[in-house]
Amino acid sequence: MPSPALAAALADIDTVFNGFASPTETGCERCFDPEETAYLRTPYTRVPADLVRRFVYKVPGHFEDHAAVMRRLLPQAARAMADGSMDVAWWGHGLTRVNWRSWPTDQSDAIQAFLTAWWQDALATPEPPHPITDVFDCCSAIAGTVTPFLAEWIRHPVADAHLVTCARRWRTDLLADDLPLMCWSDEGQEAAVTELQSWFARSASARLRALGEPDLATEAELLALPYDERWAHPYWFNAWPTN
Repeated sequence: MPSPALAAALADIDTVFNGFASPTETGCERCFDPEETAYLRTPYTRVPADLVRRFVYKVPGHFEDHAAVMRRLLPQAARAMADGSMDVAWWGHGLTRVNWRSWPTDQSDAIQAFLTAWWQDALATPEPPHPITDVFDCCSAIAGTVTPFLAEWIRHPVADAHLVTCARRWRTDLLADDLPLMCWSDEGQEAAVTELQSWFARSASARLRALGEPDLATEAELLALPYDERWAHPYWFNAWPTN
C-alpha cells in the first residue's frame, strides 16, 4: 500500500491530468497501429498497460505533440511507476524529454509532488516495488537534479539501510568521477556527479560509519579529494589486501 502522501500525490495527478488528450495525434505509423494511436486522441479511456510503457519511452519525434501525449498518459504512467508494474530503470523516460516545469503551475506542482512522495515512500519501505537505486535514478532524471532527493534522505533505519545499498552500488562509479545513474541524458551529468560526491563526503560518511560500514564511510570521505589524491590515499594500500 502506498503511503498517505503518495496516495494523495497520485490522486492529484489523476485530478489535474484527467481528460487530457492529443486531439490531432497521428503517431509513428511504423511503431504503432492506428487503433493504438487512437487512444492518445481519446480522453477518459484506459490505455493498455503495455502500450503505456511503449508510448512513454518513445522519443518525441514519434508524436505530433509529445507534451500532450505525456499529459494524456500521466495518470496511468505515474501509478505504474509507483506500484512497480512499469520498469523505470531505462534511459529516455518521456518526462525527461519535456519541459514540464514550464507547464501550468497546477500541472508542474503535481508532478513535483509525485516525485517527492514516491521517493519518500520508497525510502520508508524495506522492499519497495522498485530497487531504491532505480527510484532515485528515475526521480532525479525526471527532475533534472539530484538535490531535493538527497536533501530528503531521512534518518530512519529503513532509509539508512537503503543508503548502504546505494553506497555499495554507486561507489565504484563515483570514485571514478562517473555518474552511477542510467536514466540521465548527457545534460547535467557532470553537475550530478559533483553533487553526489559532495553529499556522500559531507553528509553520508558519518552515517555509514555509524551503521558499521567503515570502508564505505572512508570511500565516501575520499570523494571530497581530487581524483589523483583520492587514489593515492593510504587507505587503498590497506584495503586491497583485505578486500
